[in-house]
Amino acid sequence: MKIALFATCIVDAMYPSTARATVSILERLGHTVVFPAGQACCGQMHMNSGYFPEAVPVVRNHVEAFEAEDYDVAVAPSGSCVASVKHQHAMLARTIGDADLETRANAVGARTYELSALLTDVLGVTDAAAELGSWYPHRVTYHPSCHGMRLLRLGDRQADLLRTVEGLELEPLPQADQCCGFGGTFSMKNADVSSAMLADKNANIAATGAGLCTGGDASCLLHIGGGLSRQGSPISTLHFAEILASTRDNPAPAPDRIGSAAGISGKAGR
Repeated sequence: MKIALFATCIVDAMYPSTARATVSILERLGHTVVFPAGQACCGQMHMNSGYFPEAVPVVRNHVEAFEAEDYDVAVAPSGSCVASVKHQHAMLARTIGDADLETRANAVGARTYELSALLTDVLGVTDAAAELGSWYPHRVTYHPSCHGMRLLRLGDRQADLLRTVEGLELEPLPQADQCCGFGGTFSMKNADVSSAMLADKNANIAATGAGLCTGGDASCLLHIGGGLSRQGSPISTLHFAEILASTRDNPAPAPDRIGSAAGISGKAGR
């Protein structure tokens, strides 16, 4: 199968190791990965903030970039960006009365998957250790992102894959369904509320006794990791794609080798 990688802005700029891990996983399964060169932002921040006219050229660019590439399905290691592509793009086109763009956006969105959904629903992966060689012998907890849970309805797909990683001990996160407080521009517009939500989330992470918090959205992990770092916490963050890509021969860093603000320091996956 030929799979197009939608890297997303934050992964491309701050977590390139997550994009490399995604490619590694798919190539390990025997698939060809291509990278549509014209891709940029999906426009989620613009739409979430009500800047619909400004979002139109951004959405149009995404549609055109993925129309220009030959592929079977597209994948992104991000629930929020995939939710935007699958739900917001056609909605925006419909709002501005562009029926052609709406049809094209629906077509691109229908072929776009979040990583765990692609692995489980399309590629049939059920055992990360057996099928990917995944190995990460550490105590880990898992934060499910809001868009993954509520818009994409990923359910336990990410957690189920993590449970099949050899050596990994997955600790349940108390009140896991509560938002971490990032919410994109929400964390800047409502900084005090965001910080309070983050404090609750990080207290629950610390209560698990795990040395690392993983998840499927780099933005959440950046927010969580930054909060942990400011507290002086030894707990790290790492995208679940990097854990799935970790093997005995080429392991991902242990929690104490990452640093809790890995996205800021650039240490993740290096």
